[in-house]
Amino acid sequence: MQRVPLADGIYWVGAVDWGVREFHGYDTPHGSSYNSYLIVDEKVCVVDGVRAGLGPEMLRRVRGCCQEQTVDYLVVNHVEMDHSGCLPWLIEQLRPRKILTSKRGQEALALHFTREECEGWDVMAVGTGDEINLGSYTLSFIEAPMLHWPDSMFTYVKEPHILLPNDAFGQHLASSRRFADELDMNVVMEEAVTYFANILMPFAGQVTKTIEKLIEMGLEIDTIAPSHGAIWRLREHVDAIIEAYAAW
Repeated sequence: MQRVPLADGIYWVGAVDWGVREFHGYDTPHGSSYNSYLIVDEKVCVVDGVRAGLGPEMLRRVRGCCQEQTVDYLVVNHVEMDHSGCLPWLIEQLRPRKILTSKRGQEALALHFTREECEGWDVMAVGTGDEINLGSYTLSFIEAPMLHWPDSMFTYVKEPHILLPNDAFGQHLASSRRFADELDMNVVMEEAVTYFANILMPFAGQVTKTIEKLIEMGLEIDTIAPSHGAIWRLREHVDAIIEAYAAW
């Protein structure tokens, strides 16, 4: 698999875990993926990492897009190890100028990695409404505590209306296709509801509050690109998964 474009200069660069059959204590018969994203603009940004051992797969896709171009920002939406297990290695390879995460994420990085691993990291905390301009694109951040960890946040790419919500709206589903409309939607939705039931249902009240926050902020969302499984890019599918989360 090569990198997969979501919009001009925006790519999926993650890794596919074909063999994993258990995750968060429940069966994952279809495997999973760890979805990372690369934005190549006047400034370059990588959003989220992958689990330990899959960093080289991710790095090949990143380098295939931006060669030796400097990575200005690395966004850590969530510090759990399936997204940040490769982080010390990845930072050593990419040498981002700045790491962006939530305030709780900043605290979590210090707890999960040793002082030696974190040495030289320039970490900046961002909160809801904070923005970073990359050139043509602007990143906006939305704190989403307890979806499903205290540190969780969403990254929104304003101009193409792409929401990168990390563990929200995902599925444990490995595929050589990256978009929900390229797959059997019965399987995608079955895995989406299984994922919700096992990962997010205990925080259902916070899910409702977060959806209300997105509506209140007036975000136009044309694509939802989660950290696991298929990406939602058709209007009918974006609306369907948001409505399903509200109902669940």
